[in-house]
Amino acid sequence: MSKPVKIALVSGGGLLGLLVVAGLGVVLFADANAYKPQMEAAASQALGMEVKIDGPVGIGLFPGLVVTLRDLHVRAHGVEVVTIDEARLRIGVWSLLRKQLEIETLALKHPTLLVEQAADGSYALVQGTAPGGNPSASSLGRVTLADGGFRYVDKHSGNEVDADGCDVDIRALQLAAGKPSDILRGLGFTAVLACRTLRDGLYVATDIKAVANARQGLITLAPIGLQLFGVKGNGSFRADYSGAVPGYALRFSLPQFQIAEFFKTLSAQDVAAGRMDFSMQLGFRGTATADMTRSLAGRFSLRGKDLTLKGRDLDAEFSRFESSQHFNLVDLGALFFAGPIGLVVTKGYNFANVLRGPAGSSAIPVLVSDWKIQQGVAQPQDVALTTKLHRLALTGRLDFNSGKFDAVTLALIDPQGCAIVKQRITGSFLQPVVEQPNFIVALTGPVLKLIKMGRDLFPGGECEVFYAGSVAAPAPASIGTH
Repeated sequence: MSKPVKIALVSGGGLLGLLVVAGLGVVLFADANAYKPQMEAAASQALGMEVKIDGPVGIGLFPGLVVTLRDLHVRAHGVEVVTIDEARLRIGVWSLLRKQLEIETLALKHPTLLVEQAADGSYALVQGTAPGGNPSASSLGRVTLADGGFRYVDKHSGNEVDADGCDVDIRALQLAAGKPSDILRGLGFTAVLACRTLRDGLYVATDIKAVANARQGLITLAPIGLQLFGVKGNGSFRADYSGAVPGYALRFSLPQFQIAEFFKTLSAQDVAAGRMDFSMQLGFRGTATADMTRSLAGRFSLRGKDLTLKGRDLDAEFSRFESSQHFNLVDLGALFFAGPIGLVVTKGYNFANVLRGPAGSSAIPVLVSDWKIQQGVAQPQDVALTTKLHRLALTGRLDFNSGKFDAVTLALIDPQGCAIVKQRITGSFLQPVVEQPNFIVALTGPVLKLIKMGRDLFPGGECEVFYAGSVAAPAPASIGTH
């Protein structure tokens, strides 16, 4: 075949294709909105949920065949799980000539996603099926989301998480066919995401960025970066849906965060100053909240040096036996809860205002709060702090399964680690029972003298050691200078 003939055939084919596209455009432009029922039915079948297009439909031919849909709503079991202001779909023209529909790219403006978990652990988003049946397999070369929002609601616990200002760029998206429960197992993609803010009711994180990948039921977000309490935190998250029961792993660290910024989330008062290090590593399994809690395992750690508690002179209060009888050790112990697990167990307890006193300040040279969690129960591994003259420690367990304090005890301890004053917390997290302080040494006089007399009070240095962790007692020279 001669070259001119080849050129003529190619040109003729291109012209024919152009005429077909133009003819298609004329037909579609004649009344694009007339095709809304077919579009809704096709989208409902593909997603396995009810899709409604309440806004107008627009069609353009350049670049390529572009369909614009406005005011979209996706419902599952009567719950509206997705709303989209505008969706732009670029469709492969040649696929239409083959009587197939291939969406090459999808761009969403102002999408919002609701993930609602019922008390039994089910999700409306994944469990919903449209009248058309199960979703069909599909793939997309690229999906972008601009200025989106996300909301997670746990009906069992009442917890909520909200994100806004989210931009997402997803490549090579693969959706599996079959039951809705198989969607996560067959999901595939790579993505880059960024959100302006993330709120969980108490904390507000900003400038969230992450890289995500999904393959064969394993979804990972790593690395995750965000701004919280004035510093940058780093972490990772992994969800494994390949087995019969989903499993999750979370790591996060927040080095040298400002404790003053943390307390601002609880109180407008200036409560404390200094920097602390926080880290956690958690794993859990299941679909229902109760199952996840029972399987919860991992570690938390909160550590700080050279902190300042404002508004109270703790050493002055500790040093007088009479005032110590009225001093609530739990108020100070709330500092321990202010870190890794604090707001889970002290929800509704305004300890920031309690800690803030009328005058003075307290130097806290060392604070250590290390916890281990197994089967949903947190147990302190090393929890203590020092002031210039005293040392306070904590023992006991926090049972997240029952939501109760299990013999949690705070104690003022002497240089040998023996308790001078104890105070226990029992009951539920929502309604704790704080017992009256129990003075181990029933003598009159300043507590400082009792601590200095520790060896005489317990002959041979024998006592029931309450604390034997890494936080050393203040130097005797410091005690003597008070």
